[in-house]
Amino acid sequence: MTQPPAPTPPAPPTSLVRPRITELRLSAFAGHRRAALPLGPLTLLAGPSGCGKSSALRAYEALARLGGGATLGEAFPDPVACVPERARPDAQRRRGFRIGCTADGPAGPVRLDVAVQAEPRLRVVGERLTAGELVLLETALRDPGKRSVQAAWHTAGPTPVTRGPLPDDRLGTALLPLRVAGRTPGQRRVLAAAEQMVVALRSAFACDPQPGRMRGPVPAGSGRLLSDCGNLADVLLRTRAECGHRHAQFIAAVRAGCAGPVADVLAESPADGTVRAVLDRGDGVRTGLRRLGDGELRYTALALVLLTGPGVLEVDPASEVPAALQTLTVLADGFDRNLDVRQRRELLRLAVRMCERGHIRLLGAVSDVSWAAGTDGVTVVHLEP
Repeated sequence: MTQPPAPTPPAPPTSLVRPRITELRLSAFAGHRRAALPLGPLTLLAGPSGCGKSSALRAYEALARLGGGATLGEAFPDPVACVPERARPDAQRRRGFRIGCTADGPAGPVRLDVAVQAEPRLRVVGERLTAGELVLLETALRDPGKRSVQAAWHTAGPTPVTRGPLPDDRLGTALLPLRVAGRTPGQRRVLAAAEQMVVALRSAFACDPQPGRMRGPVPAGSGRLLSDCGNLADVLLRTRAECGHRHAQFIAAVRAGCAGPVADVLAESPADGTVRAVLDRGDGVRTGLRRLGDGELRYTALALVLLTGPGVLEVDPASEVPAALQTLTVLADGFDRNLDVRQRRELLRLAVRMCERGHIRLLGAVSDVSWAAGTDGVTVVHLEP
């Protein structure tokens, strides 16, 4: 007797879908022109030196900071370097750049595109937030003498559009929840799209471990990992005590990527108030990080990043959003730098496993992607100089 097909499990409620960035657009940014980079849970940007891997990561980080409420000056400390090299100034000596992204989530795909003037004065000169063909927010610089842009956002109802000024040094999308009342269905749609974009963007951790800063003892501090991982020992002092299960996973990862036996990873506190990290070899010998190679140190730091979260990393998550709906995006420049074949393989395996769970996404830059090509769960984006 033929059995009826098993019922298809219901899709998760849209309210439980985590907002995430699915495309990064570099319309005119540094060395990029009309570039659209698809982003999966684990994406590797591949290409030779000078192809724009690092600048793509900087663009994502800048958008994330703007989504968190940072000013343009904070997000772009060197804005002139973001202007395409061959861009010519107009009659008013203005030059700039354009970037954007797409966030998917409960509100569906939402696009954000931003035009920034870098010279002679840093400011937003245009921003557009869209869902499908519907423009939800649009800004434009009407009066160069004012430090504001004219904004128009979707309202629907008797008044289809509401207009008002917004500051020209911040992302308008991040300010909408403070300006839109949410009384009409149109306003609520604008709020949902803006909040989805902000939540998808703002939890990003740019990470490029610097072995030279990890070898020596460090002062005891907050226990939040910095982007260069120089305070790794201080963070280990905290994570080892907070979660035994996570620490056991970390030990297993270190054992797979470091030479020699590894029974534990400890943080010792000498009497001088500093903290130093050591590998317990299990036979009474403890190896300080100063004895490890650059590849071992970078591997160890990246493994810790993948196994922790916003509470441990130096990021500013959307605290008003439940943790179950947040996704941390790790931006790893030189993801394969100094790593040998075994370390690359083990780190990629760990990254795939963590990204599959949905609460972590990874955007990494690699010089050679042959070792990762064809791996399930990995999106490879090739860049050309």
